[in-house]
Amino acid sequence: MSTDDDTTTASPASPIDPIRVKRTKIAKWTLLANRVGYLFVALAMALFVMAFVLGFNSTMATLVTIAFIIGCVLLAPSIILGYAVKAAEREDRENGL
Repeated sequence: MSTDDDTTTASPASPIDPIRVKRTKIAKWTLLANRVGYLFVALAMALFVMAFVLGFNSTMATLVTIAFIIGCVLLAPSIILGYAVKAAEREDRENGL
C-alpha cells in the first residue's frame, strides 16, 4: 500500500530523514514551477513577437502582460527555493550528514 507523503517503512539500518523527504518534495515542485514559469515567459515573448508582426492591439498586449506576470510569479519563489534546497543539501554533505 503506497502513501501520499512518499515515506516508506525504513529498516533500522537505513532511517529516513523527514527533512530530506520534505526537501525532495520541494525540489520536485520547484523544478516543475521553473519549467512552467519559463514556459510562460517564452509564451509572452512569442506573443510579443506575434503582436509586433501582426500589429499591437489591446488583446495582444493583455495576453503578453498576463503571460509574463504568471511566469514571474512562478519563477521568483521557485528559483529562491531551489537555491535554498541546493544550499541545504550542500551544507549537509559538508557536515557529513
